Amino acid sequence: MISDSKVTREIVKRFHNAFEKHRPEDLDDLIGEGCVLENTAPAPDGARYEGREACLAFWKGVASSANLIFKAEEISTMGDRGIIRWQLRWSEREADRVRGVNIMRVRDGKIVEGLGYVKC
Repeated sequence: MISDSKVTREIVKRFHNAFEKHRPEDLDDLIGEGCVLENTAPAPDGARYEGREACLAFWKGVASSANLIFKAEEISTMGDRGIIRWQLRWSEREADRVRGVNIMRVRDGKIVEGLGYVKC
């Protein structure tokens, strides 16, 4: 039997790869019904998206932005939780970047929660 953590890791890695590779279509099979997303902005709480279609539309918009460069610093999982520490760049300038983390929850092989946070 495959452990929850192995399934979670596979799903979370596929999710992040969609952003690194700018392949928004790869998200279609990863987002579950009833998904909830809390974005990193606007501060202090971030925008909240509810439902599969709303979360998918937001994430696809980000993944399709060719000028955004995501790089995973670390991906870890425990049970149904996945944590992605990442860096986002939007230009070659050193100042044009931010580091952050997404805390994900996976249920039945689908992402059902994504909470995003950034360093200020």
